[in-house]
Amino acid sequence: MSARRERLQAARLYLVCGGQRPDLDSFLDLALASGVDVLQLREKQMEARPLLALAEHFRAACDRHGALFVINDRPDLAIAAGADGVHVGQDDLPPGVARDLVGDEMLIGRSTHAPAQMRAALAEPVDYLCVGPVHATPTKPGRPATGLDSVRLAAAECAKPWFAIGGLDPQTAKEAANAGARRIVVVRAIEQAADVEGAVRALRSAIGA
Repeated sequence: MSARRERLQAARLYLVCGGQRPDLDSFLDLALASGVDVLQLREKQMEARPLLALAEHFRAACDRHGALFVINDRPDLAIAAGADGVHVGQDDLPPGVARDLVGDEMLIGRSTHAPAQMRAALAEPVDYLCVGPVHATPTKPGRPATGLDSVRLAAAECAKPWFAIGGLDPQTAKEAANAGARRIVVVRAIEQAADVEGAVRALRSAIGA
């Protein structure tokens, strides 16, 4: 198993965030130092050149703290930025195409929102899955919540590393953990926290990490 995949196996807390904040470098350092294991850069509307420039900050922060760096949607930019992985959704490039582009060493993540999608992803050339949204979230407007049943299903059937995602905070993360989740993805629970370190520690505690 590659070093990246070993780190993925050990990962418990995954932060998805954008880069348009004035305190970006200090925020990333604080979140990673406090216990974020995987950091994803997600900027859906940004053009390639500024996105690549932003990726340099994320890559450097992950290098300082030994975290995995993932770029959302864009295998080409993941390669250019020296990312550890690329994350693709159901409407993005198919995982097989992404794998042809990035090669065997880069991690590929896959979003799933229904049992059929989760089961299909088990046969795709992906390294990890995200399951949800467990709760409705403004991060994914119009996407219905899958509830804890999706977590229980993944816990029972998913042989690949998987993360529960969607509306998770320390309370709902604990509920997800009780349903079988060992890994979680968050956005607002850290990005909007007044106390970033406290939020990270509370989230890790909620999932027994």
